[in-house]
Amino acid sequence: MTRTTPSPERARLAAALRDLRTRTGLSMVGLADRTAFSKSSWERYLNGKSVPPREAVRELCRLASEPEGRCLALWEIAESEWSGRAAQERRTDTLSEAPPTAPEPVLAEASAPVSRDDTRAGHRGAAVAVLASVCAVVVGGVAITLFLVLGQDAPRSSPSSPSPSATGPRCRGAACEGRNPMDMKCGVGPQTLASHRTASGAMLELRNSRTCGTSWARMWGTRIGDRLEVTADGRPRSAEVEDEADAAAYVYTPMTTTRSGSVVRACFRPASDGEEECFESRVR
Repeated sequence: MTRTTPSPERARLAAALRDLRTRTGLSMVGLADRTAFSKSSWERYLNGKSVPPREAVRELCRLASEPEGRCLALWEIAESEWSGRAAQERRTDTLSEAPPTAPEPVLAEASAPVSRDDTRAGHRGAAVAVLASVCAVVVGGVAITLFLVLGQDAPRSSPSSPSPSATGPRCRGAACEGRNPMDMKCGVGPQTLASHRTASGAMLELRNSRTCGTSWARMWGTRIGDRLEVTADGRPRSAEVEDEADAAAYVYTPMTTTRSGSVVRACFRPASDGEEECFESRVR
C-alpha cells in the first residue's frame, strides 16, 4: 500500500532515515546489496511513500552505527498512523470514557391479565431453561473429563492469539519512571493534556497514558539546543534537541509516574537567549 503525500509522521521518519543513509555513504544499490531490501523498496522508504518494516530501520541503524532507539520510536509513530492503529485506539479511548448506561428494568403491571398464550409461552421458556441447564452440566462434565485425562495443560489458549504483554505496553506505573514512552509502547494512543506554541515557533504537548499511569512531554519544530523539562510531584525529566535529525522529528522527555489529579508542568528553554516558557495541566 502506497500513498502519494507523506503524513507528518512518515515525513519525519523518512528524514531521519535519509540522514542515516547519507552517513553510511551508500547508494540505493549499495543499500540493497547490504540489506535484505531491494533498491525500489529503499526509494519508497526514504521518500516517505511507505513505511519500512521494523527490520529495515534496524539494519540501516546498524550500517550507520546509530543506536536504534530514537529511529524505532519514530517508526512506531509512523507505523501506527499508516496502519490506522492510532485512530482505532483513539476511538476506543473515547468510547471507554463514556459511562455505561444500565438498562431500565421492565416492571410488569400487577393488574395485567395473563392469557393462555402467555402461559404456554412461559411453559416453553421454562423448558428451554431446563434444556440449557442440562447442556451446561454435560459440557462441564466433558471439560472435567478432559482435564483429568489430558492433565492441566489441556485448556491452553490458541498459539495464534497474542498475549497482552505482546501487544500492550511494556511497563506500568513506577516501572515506567524515567523510561522512553515509545520504547515502552506507552506512546500509542495517549491523551493530550495540553498544547503550547513557543515564541520561537516550536510546538509542545503534555501527554498522558492512563494504561501506563505516566505522563511526559514532547516537542517538534525545534532547533538544536532547545530543551524541554516535565515535572510531576517533584520529579523532573528532560530532553534536548541534539542534532538536525532531532530537530526534524518529535523529541520526547522520559516518563514520570502520575495518577488522576496529578499536576504536570512542562518548561521549554530555547537554545537562543529567549525566555523560558512553562505551561501545565492536570491529569483527568
